[in-house]
Amino acid sequence: ADDPEAERAALNARQPLGRLVTADEVAAAIAYLAGPAAASVTGTALAVDGGMQGLRLRPAGS
Repeated sequence: ADDPEAERAALNARQPLGRLVTADEVAAAIAYLAGPAAASVTGTALAVDGGMQGLRLRPAGS
C-alpha cells in the first residue's frame, strides 16, 4: 500500500470489532483446538477473524 497507516485504519474501520485480530487471539484458538477441551470438535473450520469472513475486501486501487 502507498500509505500503510491509512490502509490499517481502513481495515480497522471495516472490522466488526473495530480492530484487527491479535496474534494472541489466534494462538488462544490454536491452543483450544489442540487441547482436551476440543476433543469433541470435529470437521470444523474456526474463523478467528473478528467477523471479517463475511465481508468483502476493497477492490485494488480503491
